[in-house]
Amino acid sequence: MKRHTGRVPFQLSVLDQSPISEGSTGADALRNSIDLARHVEALGFERYWIAEHHGTPMLASAAPEILIAAVAAATERIRVGSGGVMLPHYSPLKVAEVFSMLSALHPSRIDLGVGRAPGTDPHTMFALQRDRRQAAPDDFPEQLAELLALLENDLPRDHPFARLAALPGGEERPEVWLLGSSPQSAIWAAELGLPYSFADFINPKGAELARLYRDRFQPSARRDRPWVAAAVSVICAETDEEAQRLAVSARMAIALLHSGRLIPVPPIEKALAFFDEHDVPPTGRRAVVGAPDTVRGGLEEVASDYGADELMLVTITHDHEARKRSYELAAASLR
Repeated sequence: MKRHTGRVPFQLSVLDQSPISEGSTGADALRNSIDLARHVEALGFERYWIAEHHGTPMLASAAPEILIAAVAAATERIRVGSGGVMLPHYSPLKVAEVFSMLSALHPSRIDLGVGRAPGTDPHTMFALQRDRRQAAPDDFPEQLAELLALLENDLPRDHPFARLAALPGGEERPEVWLLGSSPQSAIWAAELGLPYSFADFINPKGAELARLYRDRFQPSARRDRPWVAAAVSVICAETDEEAQRLAVSARMAIALLHSGRLIPVPPIEKALAFFDEHDVPPTGRRAVVGAPDTVRGGLEEVASDYGADELMLVTITHDHEARKRSYELAAASLR
């Protein structure tokens, strides 16, 4: 979905964390994700990415590759991918094989967004390790290089894995992206000639890093020019007041997350009561919240800040229908 708004043309996509609402289950959240994917495909969104999070009652997206398969099978056109696979948890070969298979089943529709962050707390990260005799090494650059070489059939002849059988998907390959919220990820994406997705909803100070990425970008067979996507928190409703009401559910969950308490997404009335009783300092995160005109202005501002080619909307509400409506209104605001 390409929007021309003033001087800034950008595509619209979705980053889905499969939020679990209080009173529902993880299974409900996963089915809601499939329903939402069908909905935004009909609205013309470009891609639908699944996040990876572990050990939380708030988000059901622990295995994005499984939900990617379900979403891709339930849709026809929209690109589907990971936002992202947290590579430090995995063998590059396993990731390459999984996304090769997904690409074979859904040609020219699969994205592999790769991240360095654990997607969880240190305790859960340690539980995810196969070998727990010591902490896993911080060797993300080597992992990423191996993953790209496997996907591109470009392992050096003297590499110990050079004689591995071809990937199961044959010639079909995912489009690889690098995710990040730090300067180092921007540099790696630029040096490797990869598209770059920045998590503005985590760190709203990424505009300088997007410029760093573009300045250092090295054209490659993967991409001949830089491509910046900014993932931004958005809630849109018919009025500013209703959007702010919807937003309190996620605000409460994130406020408690910062204090070490993990909860499902609470209902609006519970969240309103929480903020009435507690003086909660701002988290510093940016959110675009409001009626369509307000959201349009906010999205244009984010896109301008980043020089973004694409915005990936992250929306969490307690009510699934309100979430679907938010994406509908946000898309309509940019037509």
